[in-house]
Amino acid sequence: MSADRDGLGEGLESSTGDPRLLVVLNAVLSVFFGWWIVWGLALIGAMQYSRTTVFVVAIVLFGLTHVVTQP
Repeated sequence: MSADRDGLGEGLESSTGDPRLLVVLNAVLSVFFGWWIVWGLALIGAMQYSRTTVFVVAIVLFGLTHVVTQP
């Protein structure tokens, strides 16, 4: 039983994950956080709320997180 756990632990530690999943997850979370940031700034009057603004902020967040997470 403990040999199975050791094998699973080694497999999880050596796995880098599927890069396509990481890109999709990054895109989805960037859009969500971009919407949230723009909504909050529009609420206090610091930024105009529009789809274009959300899209631009999401692209900036996507690019930033992609650069920061590269080895």
